[in-house]
Amino acid sequence: MPKYQNKQIEDLSAELSAGLRRLKKSYVDAAESLVQMIEPDRDYPFEFVIFRITGYRTRRGQNMNSLVSGKTLRRDLLQLMIDVSDSFDLRTTDYAEPVYDNQALASHYSISLKTVQRWRNRCLPSRRMIFPDSKRRLAFLDSSVRWFVQNNRGQVVRSMKFTQLTLADRNDIIRRARRMISFTNCTLSDVARRLATRTGRAVETVRYTIRKHDIEHPDDAIFPNLTGPLDEQERSVIYRNFISGMPVPAIAKQYRRTRGSIYRIINEMRALQLLQRPIAYIHNTQFDKPNADAIIMAGIAPPDPPERGKPASRQPRKSGVDLPPYLSALYEVPLLAPDLEADLFRRYNYLKYKADKLRKQIDMNHVRTAQLKEIENLLLSANVIKNRIVRSNLRLVVSIAKKHMAGPLNLFELISDGNVSLMRAVEKFDYSRGYRFSTYASWAIMRNFARSVPREKYQLDRFATGHDEVLEIAAGLRGYDPAEMNVSELRESIDSMLTQLSPRERAILIDHYGLDETVQPKTFDQLGQSMGISKERVRQIELQALKKLRDMVEKKRAEPAK
Repeated sequence: MPKYQNKQIEDLSAELSAGLRRLKKSYVDAAESLVQMIEPDRDYPFEFVIFRITGYRTRRGQNMNSLVSGKTLRRDLLQLMIDVSDSFDLRTTDYAEPVYDNQALASHYSISLKTVQRWRNRCLPSRRMIFPDSKRRLAFLDSSVRWFVQNNRGQVVRSMKFTQLTLADRNDIIRRARRMISFTNCTLSDVARRLATRTGRAVETVRYTIRKHDIEHPDDAIFPNLTGPLDEQERSVIYRNFISGMPVPAIAKQYRRTRGSIYRIINEMRALQLLQRPIAYIHNTQFDKPNADAIIMAGIAPPDPPERGKPASRQPRKSGVDLPPYLSALYEVPLLAPDLEADLFRRYNYLKYKADKLRKQIDMNHVRTAQLKEIENLLLSANVIKNRIVRSNLRLVVSIAKKHMAGPLNLFELISDGNVSLMRAVEKFDYSRGYRFSTYASWAIMRNFARSVPREKYQLDRFATGHDEVLEIAAGLRGYDPAEMNVSELRESIDSMLTQLSPRERAILIDHYGLDETVQPKTFDQLGQSMGISKERVRQIELQALKKLRDMVEKKRAEPAK
């Protein structure tokens, strides 16, 4: 989660932290005074904030008319106080009043450290100060605490009613929890909730007491599986179970964890996958404008019905009549008009830009579900747009593939290869240059075919040429015409020839040309690795074996007919 919710306050904090040392204390004190007068449900001009903190009414380079919500402003000012006070040596002796650190404040009001943190979350002002022991810690002025208590009296009274657990109280909770777990298969959350009702303590207090006991006494732990964090493999299994549809309560019971801990693990795994996921986009200066959402996302709404006499997109040409029904149906999908195409690409890249920008704000120590959901929704929306662009251009792949059918690949193999190129082209296309996507995609698909088709032909020739040579040799040995040779007779001829070769020569021919139907053809390099020799040596042995076979054929042909 970012430290500041308002960029202007963040910039102001950085500027004040780099300012004059003699003025920094006054900035911090003025920020606290502003915090105490702000009403959360009102908006405040940024010019007002500047004046209240610095005493100046104008600042160059800032939008003075912008408004900041009171709730956001309060939290950002509290962070500003900490950052500015941390930029210089602010000491407790600089104030003529008592100053507390976390532990002293908890003792003074008989509350826990967790309660102190809750008070801070509810806008208790704090500073970073140097205490008499020369250590810099978070500090609370007595006047700041008294202001907070006066404005949050109900919560403070409730907090102070909770007395510290005695040793007898802790032992009673541990005894009851152990007895409860012996009769039922409860999770820590279930036990804490039931004991909280019976003892009158807070659920979190009971949970903390049990967890602390288990950590300090691992050999006598009530929940031994909870004494340490789950390893990466267990966390991965939990996440896979969740995305497979397994309910969280069932997962929590299986691992004897709380539901909250399971949700936390799931969110951490979601965040980790988002951080590892590549998000590539074509940047545009429009994306950085303050009103980018209004400009980009309010573009052409897809798909609008065409106006009378003016089609919204080019009508498809009837070019799929000679194709299978599935491919022919692609020509029924309308092509995108230039303005609609540009709008789709603009929104597609902008959605990924927003997702990537929001992803950089993920804090693995405090993963927020709403933040993850927003990123995933942005990527999902971008993928919907990409699918629409791809569907509208699939006919382009078919048209180009039909022109490359003279090679070794059939039409469906070419289309499959071309579809991959089309999807890559969507990722790389820069709509702002003014070109049509079909021009860019056609070039990308044809360039890929120029590489892949010759490569496939080379691979085919590499195996087929030698195979044909073996077949011709086998046919010559028996006196058959290869075009009319029977399969069983061909196999008999080949087998009779191979028996007259050495075991290594025979293995190389069988494996290289795939003469055994159960074995895929292998390259010289693969054969060399399996035999422990170089691929050049494999080639030499093969040539030697083929020469032997040709000599057999010549000798057989030279024999007089009987």
